[in-house]
Amino acid sequence: MDFNKLVGFISHYTPNIILGIVIFISFWFFSKIIQYGIKKILARVNPETNVSNVISSIIKNLIVIIGFITALGTIGINVSAIVAGLALTGFAFGFAFKDMLSSFISGIMIFIYQPFKLGDIILVDGKEGEVVDINLRYVTLKGEKSKMLVPNSLLVSKSLEVKEV
Repeated sequence: MDFNKLVGFISHYTPNIILGIVIFISFWFFSKIIQYGIKKILARVNPETNVSNVISSIIKNLIVIIGFITALGTIGINVSAIVAGLALTGFAFGFAFKDMLSSFISGIMIFIYQPFKLGDIILVDGKEGEVVDINLRYVTLKGEKSKMLVPNSLLVSKSLEVKEV
């Protein structure tokens, strides 16, 4: 490739590359603003839970991914294969991690609805104990002789008895 062809190639694609970078940075700043707003709104609704951080982070990442794909399309890259690949990858991960995703979504529901709190004694599926920790995957119960990790999906799908202290 001679020098004139190289200069022509660079001069042809440089404006699209710069515009793609500007679009990506714009989406990134927009995602940070949305993340901050969602965090503040959800923290105002329910200040005692940490679910606002999780939801705002997920939405921020989705906006950044959309911005990245838009920027690639602006540069001139065919993004249809990338979008199809992301869809197939999402499906595969969802299928592979369905139990973990179920517990994660159930954890968000537990944080939102708060059917029990730390210190409560609960009985679910034959397991009874004091709630000592609640996170997005499981709840830690302290029984008489042991600690039990109960998946959140079990707490949402089974009958639950709460004995408040």
